[in-house]
Amino acid sequence: MRSNRAKVRAGVSLAATLPMIAGALALGIPAAHAADNPARDALQGTKPQWATAKADKGATSNSAQVKAVRVYLAGRDAKGLAAYAKAVSDPSSPQYGKYLSAQQVQARYGATKAQVKAVTSWLTGSGLTVTAVTAHYIAVSGDVSAVERAFATQLHNYAKGAKTYHAPAKTASVPAAVSSAVLTVTGLDNAPHQATHDDTLPPPGAVFKNSGPFSSYYGSNVATTLPDAYGTKIPYAVEGYTGKQLRAAYGAGSYTGKHVRVAITDAYASPTIAFDAGTYAKAHGDASWKTSQLHQVLPPAYTATGADECDASGWYGEETLDVEAVHAVAPDADVTYVGAASCQDNDLLDALSKVVDNHLADIVSNSWGDIEGNQTPDLAAAYDQVFQLGAVQGIGFYFSSGDNGDEVAHTKTKQVDTPANSAWVTAVGGTSLAVGKGDTYLWETGWGTEKASLSADGKSWTGFPGAFTSGAGGGTSKTVNEPYYQKGVVPDSLAKANSSTGNRVVPDISAIADPNTGFKVGQTQTQADGTEAYSEYRIGGTSLAAPVIAAVQALAQEARGQAIGFANPLIYSKYGTKVYHDVTDKPTGKDLAVARVDFANGYDASKGLLTSVRSLGKDSSLSAVKGYDDVTGVGTPAAGYVDSYKPAKAHRKH
Repeated sequence: MRSNRAKVRAGVSLAATLPMIAGALALGIPAAHAADNPARDALQGTKPQWATAKADKGATSNSAQVKAVRVYLAGRDAKGLAAYAKAVSDPSSPQYGKYLSAQQVQARYGATKAQVKAVTSWLTGSGLTVTAVTAHYIAVSGDVSAVERAFATQLHNYAKGAKTYHAPAKTASVPAAVSSAVLTVTGLDNAPHQATHDDTLPPPGAVFKNSGPFSSYYGSNVATTLPDAYGTKIPYAVEGYTGKQLRAAYGAGSYTGKHVRVAITDAYASPTIAFDAGTYAKAHGDASWKTSQLHQVLPPAYTATGADECDASGWYGEETLDVEAVHAVAPDADVTYVGAASCQDNDLLDALSKVVDNHLADIVSNSWGDIEGNQTPDLAAAYDQVFQLGAVQGIGFYFSSGDNGDEVAHTKTKQVDTPANSAWVTAVGGTSLAVGKGDTYLWETGWGTEKASLSADGKSWTGFPGAFTSGAGGGTSKTVNEPYYQKGVVPDSLAKANSSTGNRVVPDISAIADPNTGFKVGQTQTQADGTEAYSEYRIGGTSLAAPVIAAVQALAQEARGQAIGFANPLIYSKYGTKVYHDVTDKPTGKDLAVARVDFANGYDASKGLLTSVRSLGKDSSLSAVKGYDDVTGVGTPAAGYVDSYKPAKAHRKH
């Protein structure tokens, strides 16, 4: 099944299972004064929770090498950056829309030469070697003894699962003289293992194809020979919606995203993206790609990690989906793909920073993430700093909310995904979409799938309605405070589910995600005989919802005539109006389902067919209800959404 995001950030943090510490939010981690050493300030969150006395296997050898430490720079005015990012994004602020250039941002908020010099001097004076200096961090490497001197901690080896990793035995700290210049530090532990560099990417992944029968639009082909579900005959799943159907569903009108720049970040890069995107557009009536309309910004080298951590070819399909979905909905938008060197945080942060530092786009689609429990305060601070630097330039980030509902079935713990949990990004949830004859919008449910297989005699569905398989990520953060723009919209039953003061609730907005009502994509894949050839298949996941919303935002920015920037305050200001479809799990008043037939081997009928019923609107413990909910947020864009971004004096008719 191709519904999940291509590959989440493997391990996400270097402390793979360390939950974020509550309260470490948008401004980063304030350096607490180290009581045991008044000349130093502690960096909270740098000692992993899995580094316990019980798991301690003794001190790490002083000569062992630590190669992936990054000291992130706080810059001139971290508090001022957050304050201006809020003001410039808030429609009620007199500073709303008064964005800065990348050069102005660096001059006002970037690290000074004196700060860089002071931090570098401290690090090199401790015996560490500086391996890179960027506008955001100083990377260093060295032996354990040098790391221990620099950060006034000890590195020990700890058992974690079946493996052993090193980590600080106590919270790291920095000299008080440089603490104001340091945002945070990452890489003091090495879980999971960071592999060596490798410039060679694998060939395209194994072919995947959908079997029929299909519906060409929702309900066009009813499965009359299959058992009833919920007391009625059900339709076969659609073959895959196209751009024309999605544009109609979400009110594109005559807008095309002209003069708007959209960036997409993922890991790695598909070697066939230009051919695939061009072939797909031609096959489905989308506008042809213009010369220089599609760009790629790639790293000079790729970071090789284990196949179980970063499946490079799996990311090819993610890039393909994102690029083709954006172009299908916003065919005139300029698209820049920014590939990370791996699925690890350091590399993904570098990709995001490239977009911000060079202002490559105003709208950034990101179809990747991991569970909140794998995020750490140090990385949360680093991500939020990039998002704030983008916000003051008029850059908005859109993140998929996840494909495992409340995550209980996946992790045994109810939690949201990250970076979608950040208060500085737009979290995109998912729906099941019904587009009828003549591209007519019929309804949507929250995306949540339960699956039951056809019985051996073909007369019933075994264990109907079956088990939960996948659904839009959502819920209440345990670590991020409730942002001001959600107050008065998000019910207290959600916002205060984890604390009396309130937390961030995900998602903010949503779009098509259910693979059973999914989008058709075209990609070069490795066929069963070993050859590589272009083929098409239906796909879904909030990996689809994110680029669709990014594309709709491109249409809205065209209507607006200027950058939207960080969109959440504006999105929530429109809550309760007719510009949104208010999505519920039973839009027709009844339970809904579709029939689906799949190749047993994933590509042809030689090994038989598998027939199942997929119930819609069954998203684990999450529910799409009237008003805001934690499956679909404020809803999906309706016919008036794009036009609602027009300046008040404009009267363009569509």
